[in-house]
Amino acid sequence: MKIGKLLYVTKFEDLGYDALKTLLSLRQSGLEHIVFMYVIEREKVAMRRGIGYQKSEAIRLKETANIRFIDWAERLFEQGMEVGVYIQIGSLAAEVAKAVAKEEADLVVIGRSHKTILEQFYAGSTVTELIRRLPVPVLVYKPVTDSPFITGTPFQRPLIATDWWPASLRAVEYLLDLTPLIEEVRVVHVADADEIEGSSVMNAQKTRKEAKARLEEICARFQAQGTAARSHVYVGNAETEIEKAARECRATMVVLGSSSKNLWVERWLGSTPRQIAENSAFPTLLIPPAIR
Repeated sequence: MKIGKLLYVTKFEDLGYDALKTLLSLRQSGLEHIVFMYVIEREKVAMRRGIGYQKSEAIRLKETANIRFIDWAERLFEQGMEVGVYIQIGSLAAEVAKAVAKEEADLVVIGRSHKTILEQFYAGSTVTELIRRLPVPVLVYKPVTDSPFITGTPFQRPLIATDWWPASLRAVEYLLDLTPLIEEVRVVHVADADEIEGSSVMNAQKTRKEAKARLEEICARFQAQGTAARSHVYVGNAETEIEKAARECRATMVVLGSSSKNLWVERWLGSTPRQIAENSAFPTLLIPPAIR
């Protein structure tokens, strides 16, 4: 999978040029073009009683973003890279989807969502909306300064969390095409505690051995390409155990497949990929149901 064009969606306080620099290792996989995007949320400049449309505020925000992007673009031009810019007013998910379609981007990078739990329930999560709309992977980036225990670039030591469903197996296939970027990969399966508790010791060990064998098969595929790979089986809550595994394995990124679960089902029952993307300290790469 060649990543030739990256759409970098920033609000500046979440994603700056320092974060972008950690992704320039993607040039080894063919990255040549970075498109910057800043979406001004409509409510920031919307009509208000006694004020009306805040045109001056919209102009200020656009010009501020443009100045930042020009500075970033000059640095990338010096490295021989192509740069594009979008500064839009509207819905983040909708505007990103339009840009991805127009630019034919291969990867979208966004920051962590700042919606409250209540806002996510009624209006939906930004991550959820992007995964539902986009045919390309989404990397939810977390500032390294927020997590000093994470060292290295995101693709250096990824951790793949798999539950054997097609969505998580697509994540394996995606990373297999990016092995030149990877120093070591960890493959993790979290077994359901309810399935083990109450069963005999023999059955519990059988469950672990079966999971371990399947994980080793995945590891062998990476090793065949010259990439170090190790497998791990954890037991318990998926979100909690994946975060624990990422810390213990010194991972630089968590990689998960994402399904096209019905939006209302996700609001009521939750989504492990979304929860990890928004709550984990680690950058989280979400692979969509269908990769273009």
